[in-house]
This record gives sequence, structure tokens and C-alpha cells, in this order.
Amino acid sequence: MEFDNNIPIYVQVINDIKNDIVKGTLALGDKLPSGRDLALKYQINPNTANRIYKELESEEICFTKRGLGTFVTEDGEKLRRIREEMAETLLDNFISGMKNLGFTKKEVIQLLEIKYE
Repeated sequence: MEFDNNIPIYVQVINDIKNDIVKGTLALGDKLPSGRDLALKYQINPNTANRIYKELESEEICFTKRGLGTFVTEDGEKLRRIREEMAETLLDNFISGMKNLGFTKKEVIQLLEIKYE
């Protein structure tokens, strides 16, 4: 993964993990890599990996079972909310960019219809 220097690394990794959950690459209840393995996978500091898991736990996206590891939430409703939040962020950025380029709502819809096919 190539990191964007304008966004903290831990936020980028969190977003990558959320993407994997939303796409189904990581299923509800799946075991996540250990902090050390996460650090190796993303080539990050182990302390950053631990921070990532703490942040994901605070958002109730994952949970830790003492002695067993960290797991993806088993809450399907939480998954639905994550997916909707991610979609809203993408749409907000897209719409803002299109408005900045001077596109009207009608033009944006026409472009979407053409490109989505």
C-alpha cells in the first residue's frame, strides 16, 4: 500500500481495513492479524498497529478476545452503517469536486449514467 503523506498512516490503514470488511474480504467475526503481523503487512511501526486496533475497537469495528486475538465485529448492522458512512464520504467528495468544476446536477447524473454502464 502506498501512503498519502497528507493523511496520517493509521487513518489510511483503518480505511483499508474498513474497505476489506465492506467488500467482504474480511467477513464478520474473522480473526485479524496480530499487531506485529499488521505492522509487517503495512510496513508500519508496531505501536502504530496497536493504535489502529485501539481505534477500530473504539469504533466497535473489532473486538479483542484476551489470549485469542482481535476479531472483526459480528454486528451486521454496524457493517451496514460503515458502508453507508463510506459511501456518503465518497459522494460528498465527488459532488464537491464536480461542483468545483462547474457541472450541474443534471450533467453529473448524465455522466454517471454513461460511465456506470
